[in-house]
Amino acid sequence: MVKATNGSRIPQPPRALFTLLEGRALLEMALLLALYPLLRGTPHGDGHPVLLVPGFTASDATLIGLSAFLRSRGYHVETWGLGQNTGFKLKFSQALEQKVRFMHHRHRRKVSLVGWSLGGVYAFYAAHCAPECARSVVSLGSPMKFSTDELLDVPVVVKAAYRYLAHPMGPVAHLAHVRSKVLRAPPPVPSTCVFSMTDGIVPPEAARIEDSDDDQHENIWVPGSHVGLGFNGAVMWILADRLAQAEGEWRPFDPDGLAGTAYRRIAKYLGPPDRGLRKGAGRVGRAGRVGRAGSTSG
Repeated sequence: MVKATNGSRIPQPPRALFTLLEGRALLEMALLLALYPLLRGTPHGDGHPVLLVPGFTASDATLIGLSAFLRSRGYHVETWGLGQNTGFKLKFSQALEQKVRFMHHRHRRKVSLVGWSLGGVYAFYAAHCAPECARSVVSLGSPMKFSTDELLDVPVVVKAAYRYLAHPMGPVAHLAHVRSKVLRAPPPVPSTCVFSMTDGIVPPEAARIEDSDDDQHENIWVPGSHVGLGFNGAVMWILADRLAQAEGEWRPFDPDGLAGTAYRRIAKYLGPPDRGLRKGAGRVGRAGRVGRAGSTSG
């Protein structure tokens, strides 16, 4: 929603409009080039391994922006290496779990997982299956949960593609059998769901886990499209902050400095509403972080 001059919030346009405007991802890519000098000032990591997982219908090639940025921050970055993501399938989930275990064994360090769109579901699932090998997990616009109402907001073309490539019953058929592990609660490691209120593919309500009492889970809002999340400067800034935390010293997102001030001001007008939400729903705190109602956001 957008805030009016009198302090009230103007209802957002229909979600179909955001779907039609997904082409704005090209502008986000162009903006990333302009922001890259500023992103060079983000924290460097400690060199631990990071595994990137692409979204539905996508392959490792779509992760080039995230991969290049995280490598510049000092991480050992790998992608899933399983070709095109054609839906949530047992063969992919098992292979990804084994890759996480292999990376942990080879580097002798825990692995951070970052998944874009459906890749985030895979990343959370792998963290559930191999928590002893996972350091943290981040999803970017991922369908972490779906109700009947939220499924109605998914673009018809996306549901049709899922039926054609993955399962004749559509997305819910595959998400249902991982619901008990992934969609009901975060994994037993620090976890972050990044979402956008103007996502034209995955409804923002479905892209975050709100009904959790886990002190190591957070939902963070960013401005932008769904297709552009992998080239979004705010996403990269957040990833640099989240992944740079020392192992075992995780803290909720609470940026400071000029960037933090700018983020909070933008979130005040374009982020999710911070009042009138049921218990367990996300809200914007002092840092623009979306936390649980009743929790402290700084």
